[in-house]
Amino acid sequence: MIRPATPADIPELEELWRAFAAEVPEPPYVVVDERKELEELHALVREGIAFVAEGDGRLAGFALAQRRGPRHGFLSDVYVRPEARQAGVARALVREVATVLREQGAEVLELDVLASNGGARAVYDRWGFEPVLLRLVKPIDALVDRLAAEPSGPTFGSIHVQTDDAGAVERAVHKVLPRLGRTGGTNVSGPRNGWVAVHDELCDREPRLLQRLARELSYSLASVVLAIGVERGTVVRYNLWDRGTSVDEYSSLPEFFGPLPPGDVVALGANPTVVARLTGADPGRVREVARTAASPSDLPPAQELVEAIAAVMGVAEAGHGWVAS
Repeated sequence: MIRPATPADIPELEELWRAFAAEVPEPPYVVVDERKELEELHALVREGIAFVAEGDGRLAGFALAQRRGPRHGFLSDVYVRPEARQAGVARALVREVATVLREQGAEVLELDVLASNGGARAVYDRWGFEPVLLRLVKPIDALVDRLAAEPSGPTFGSIHVQTDDAGAVERAVHKVLPRLGRTGGTNVSGPRNGWVAVHDELCDREPRLLQRLARELSYSLASVVLAIGVERGTVVRYNLWDRGTSVDEYSSLPEFFGPLPPGDVVALGANPTVVARLTGADPGRVREVARTAASPSDLPPAQELVEAIAAVMGVAEAGHGWVAS
């Protein structure tokens, strides 16, 4: 039987809470203040939303919740004794909690669950709960060491449009930039060797904006566009766009920013055939120069590598920007 909890249930609820804490302990770095936790339990029984399940003359489980805002509630605890599980007790408890919250005007129910609690996560997934916030942890000593060892350096890049019509590129740039929140600080130069170079003070330092501008220019001009540069002084990256479609993406260190599925790692290797078709580069030289690796130590320095790739494609480095060669 499911019923609202009363102050008379508190001694047995404390027993259940301790069983819950023992079965699903907090992470080792969390110091649990049992007195404070039990005081919160008492408060929820008296002022919040609290239900118990009775069976065989004692409490079989409980659920505690409270309003967290005008549109949502929070399920702080739900626990069922091991011998009473697999009988729908937890489902019945949470349904009562959700019903009360709905009557109070709430629209959403939140809860926390430890990543290590696979059984509870499977149940919540079956009930349709979806992840919204992930809490990530890292030991501070290890984090300090990791951050100190992580490569850092300048991020820079530029865009090259395959055309001899610099005026058309400049008009397209001024049309596209406002959509990216930019209104100035842009230089268009060339053509040289069949490429018009575009430099923007912000986009050259922000790889995502650089890619967006390159894509928009490729679509607007129905042309081949190359975005190429260095990230954090370590990773060489380029994207080739043809009529607004990304046709080749390269990263010298595909997993520098985190692990990727094997297929994605392979996809971030240069495609010599596509590069040759779109830029006139020698595919053998593309294969030789645009290599990928797991560690920066397995490649030439980023500055040297980006210059080599630029030379193969027909563009050359000029300080922290680019011009056509």
